[in-house]
Amino acid sequence: MTFRQFTFHNVLRNKRLYAAYFLSSMFSVLIFFVFAIFAFHPLLTADSLNDSVAKGLYVAEGIIYFFSFFFVLYSMSSFLKSRQKEFGMLVMHGMTSIQLRTMIFWENMLIGLFSTLGGLGLGMVFSKAILLAAENVLQLDQTLQFYMPTTALLLTFGAFIALFAVISVFTVFMIRNKQIIELLKGNAKPRPEPKASILLSLLGAVLLAAGYITSIAVKGMIVVLVFIPVTIAVIIGTYLLFSQLSVFTINWLKRRQRFFWRGTNMITLSDLAYRMKDNARTFFIVAIVSTVAFCAIGALFGFKGIMTRSMEQGHPYTLEYKSSEGNDKQDQHIAHIEESLAQASLAYDSYEASVKYYLTKSSHNVPIVAVSEYNTLAEVQDMPMLSLAGDQAIVLFSGNYLQQQMQSQLLEPVALANPGVTLQVTERQEASPLPDLINPVYVVGDDMYTQLTKPERVENYFMWNFNDKDKEVELGKALTEELNRDRSKAWLHAKTYAIKALLQGYYIILFIGLFIGVIFFVAAGSFLYFRLFNDLDDDKRKFASIAKLGLSPGELSNIITRQTLILFFAPVGVALVHGIVALTALQNMFMSSIFNESAAVLGSFLGIQIIYFAIVRFYYAQSIKRACNL
Repeated sequence: MTFRQFTFHNVLRNKRLYAAYFLSSMFSVLIFFVFAIFAFHPLLTADSLNDSVAKGLYVAEGIIYFFSFFFVLYSMSSFLKSRQKEFGMLVMHGMTSIQLRTMIFWENMLIGLFSTLGGLGLGMVFSKAILLAAENVLQLDQTLQFYMPTTALLLTFGAFIALFAVISVFTVFMIRNKQIIELLKGNAKPRPEPKASILLSLLGAVLLAAGYITSIAVKGMIVVLVFIPVTIAVIIGTYLLFSQLSVFTINWLKRRQRFFWRGTNMITLSDLAYRMKDNARTFFIVAIVSTVAFCAIGALFGFKGIMTRSMEQGHPYTLEYKSSEGNDKQDQHIAHIEESLAQASLAYDSYEASVKYYLTKSSHNVPIVAVSEYNTLAEVQDMPMLSLAGDQAIVLFSGNYLQQQMQSQLLEPVALANPGVTLQVTERQEASPLPDLINPVYVVGDDMYTQLTKPERVENYFMWNFNDKDKEVELGKALTEELNRDRSKAWLHAKTYAIKALLQGYYIILFIGLFIGVIFFVAAGSFLYFRLFNDLDDDKRKFASIAKLGLSPGELSNIITRQTLILFFAPVGVALVHGIVALTALQNMFMSSIFNESAAVLGSFLGIQIIYFAIVRFYYAQSIKRACNL
């Protein structure tokens, strides 16, 4: 057998350990390649919007490549640590230090080559389906046709072969100074009983509690001010939770004799403290990485919901046309809009409103509308009617969070410079039948409105409602491009087209964030897989010894389920709590509910983790039971 054959067979013999590393690396290659296919697609350089898509994908590729480096490095360090005994035996039988390093280098390169080719192969097989899915997600007007991605292939292959080469060179130096006896001992070194500091455990609990309470309690833009200190407190608290508080809790449970001696709790708890101490760093990394994934994707979906709702609430009409004083094309524009609606065979309802702007004594202009005009539009929107007399006024504003920060100021009396009237604002209403083009606006009684004879300026609003989603976008785009060339005197807002244009740019960010978040989550799951199966040989010996003392198959299965459950869901559970608190703070900042979006994202990740746990637990339990002859 040649040295190269020996290296190749070493990889095959350790396929259980290399499986997760190979698949995760192949997934990273696949995602990088997919982004490269999009970034170099000929269509994405056709205009400024599509060019911004390509630039966003370039940035995403850099993030993926940067993260992949550390992910592969961590994976390789786990494999080297688990194979120390094997390396010790090889050295003891005459393998030189140079041969050992060469073997490790070529093993890493072999895995890297096949994972790169595998990722490229999967990318090519599913490239058409991926392009079609991306076309729908990004809401592009053009079709993303399949093309031969030569540049993407060369870039991905070269980038990841270079990455694996650098990692391979780096990892061979991890064992260069270890003696044979150290390698032979491997992970079998005697370990003292894990202990925890009461002070550090208490500090971890206090930091987490303080971070959670602060995040939930603060409102508005104060969330931005406390973001950094709360993040630091939660990160430190998370590390202390896994390294100190968890061990302290387990030791406390072991001292509760009635609980400790019940069923198989003694076996579970005796080993659990060691596992928590040994895996504290891994749990911490998984919790933080998963939290980043949850928060990033949850926030992106939440922003989408906020923007859509804000547009829907702030613009209650399908078409809204604002005309300022001096607009000599007002009648022409109105006629053109209604002619376009007629040509499209659309049945519509039209409405009008006139808003006057008056100068206050503090030299501010405030928009004022008569209550009769308000009630006419409110009836259309199924909103309550208003009744105002004397100098009473009600201030209206849409769901814009900046306006919500000014709610206390909106209730202050408004002193008009001419004719010297002070409006007494009796109520604020977070809903308006008027377009968001005027926000906030004051509603006064008809008698008061007639007294206000000298406005600074007058703006006329014309609104149309019709219901045909397909024609709304096409017609809205055409009218917007025609009438909005000069916005100084007139402005048209087409709601459905405006929402689509807004979301089309946002979908780029969502698309990129979703893929990066998924990569982080897959990497976190891989870290847990590495830790579980790195200890598999020791677990086989341990459970085989316990089985000889009379451990039943049911009891063994119960212990395995508990241990893998804690291993998989302790860090992910903490990350879910972190994510819920963070997304609640985000909701408080924007004063708009993102509960549905957050629940969908967190629920999806939890469901994926449950499926992953079930699969890994099955194969892990089968390996243990075979070792115990059960």
